[in-house]
Amino acid sequence: QVQLVESGGGLVQAGGSLRLSCAASGRTFSSLGMGWFRQAPGKEREFVAAISRSGGSTYYDDSVKGRFTMSRDNAKSTVYLQMNSLKPEDTAVYYCAAGRSWNVLDYWGQGTQVTVSS
Repeated sequence: QVQLVESGGGLVQAGGSLRLSCAASGRTFSSLGMGWFRQAPGKEREFVAAISRSGGSTYYDDSVKGRFTMSRDNAKSTVYLQMNSLKPEDTAVYYCAAGRSWNVLDYWGQGTQVTVSS
């Protein structure tokens, strides 16, 4: 089992920045692909970003490309999502996910709320 704990959400004005963190435990962190997803009220959960086990490759949804940056620190068993130039449409609960590959994600955190005011 993998346990994931997100932090860093909050309320920010449009154009502002936030950095989300996700701490993992229960398995060797460097063996895990990681991802971020989000779910806005009344909408399906959607992919935001993912990172390979080594951190050498990252993947982004077009809606966040150029504004969000995902990174990982294997020594701290933590992934980050740096979110810049935030828009009201980025408002959602953001979930961290982990699995054996960046595109095979089986474990989920509890989520952290991000609210962007206009």
